[in-house]
Amino acid sequence: METPVGTETGQVRPAATLEMVAALAGVSRATVWRVVNGSTSVAPELVHSVEQAVRTLNYVPNRAARTLASRRTYTITLLVPESTSKVFADPFFATVVEGVAKYLNSTDYMLNMVTSSEANPGKTQRYLMGGNVDGVLVVSHHSGDHSWEHLSDALPIVFAGRPLLNAADSYYVEVDNEEGALAAVERLITTGRQNIATIAGPQDMPPGVDRLAGWRSGLRQAGLSDALVEYGDFTVASGAAAMQRLLARGKRIDGVFAANDQMAAGAHAVILEHGLRIPEDIALVGFDDDQFAMGVQPALTTVHHPIAELGEKMARMLVELIEGRAAERICRLPTSLVIRESA
Repeated sequence: METPVGTETGQVRPAATLEMVAALAGVSRATVWRVVNGSTSVAPELVHSVEQAVRTLNYVPNRAARTLASRRTYTITLLVPESTSKVFADPFFATVVEGVAKYLNSTDYMLNMVTSSEANPGKTQRYLMGGNVDGVLVVSHHSGDHSWEHLSDALPIVFAGRPLLNAADSYYVEVDNEEGALAAVERLITTGRQNIATIAGPQDMPPGVDRLAGWRSGLRQAGLSDALVEYGDFTVASGAAAMQRLLARGKRIDGVFAANDQMAAGAHAVILEHGLRIPEDIALVGFDDDQFAMGVQPALTTVHHPIAELGEKMARMLVELIEGRAAERICRLPTSLVIRESA
């Protein structure tokens, strides 16, 4: 059996202790405690000595002791009120996690993730309000969700996107969904499209509501009809089904705005299956600029959604709230149009 080796003699080196750091730095145990817990009351030269000793000994502060002293768990939960299968099929969530982790890597906070459905919201609430975490990031929330209900009474909470309920009191980070959808419609109009349909997202979610509003605004400004609407749930299959329904209406369609790239990819396949050309017969624009936009041919014109930056901003806002620092209540990120072959 292989023996773990920590020194040249084959013995496992014991973990460094607070007392060992204090001895090497030539300071008291209390001084080391203050330095590793971020106190500003220690003289700079002593801070330097302690930090050097910490690096030399590879000292890792005892998280349990820090939790007792600070009454913090140093844990943040990313709550996604969706089924696990949907979470792992959608690149949006992985990119949000990437952004959150990028910021938290510079802090002492750890990240865990909880997926939650309406089947058992009480279980999620009991976990989050049971002293297990310091704050919560909520992504992909629906107006009918109850898994995060009342959390703000007990924990700092930051949303991805404006919550449809209690938005006036909530902290959130969002992209300008309405402006992004308007830019997509304006692109279709610029290319000569006059009969522009949309595959809208769920209307119990902020992106679904705001992107539909942006599409309507663009058409009304141009004096065009906004009657060609079908709905999906941000999945490829729902986009394909919605495109089938649009074509089955028998109305002329020469442009389509889909509220995300997954639904656009589903629509893309259906358009080609019907013997129609993209963009010659029907131009197509999506939203997100994820892997689905480049996974089809012709590639999708789409609205770039800075998803990783959204995750990073959410994490920063939440840590500021946890630590009692001033935090901006609303952060809105701009979008940009990425023009490719489909429009």
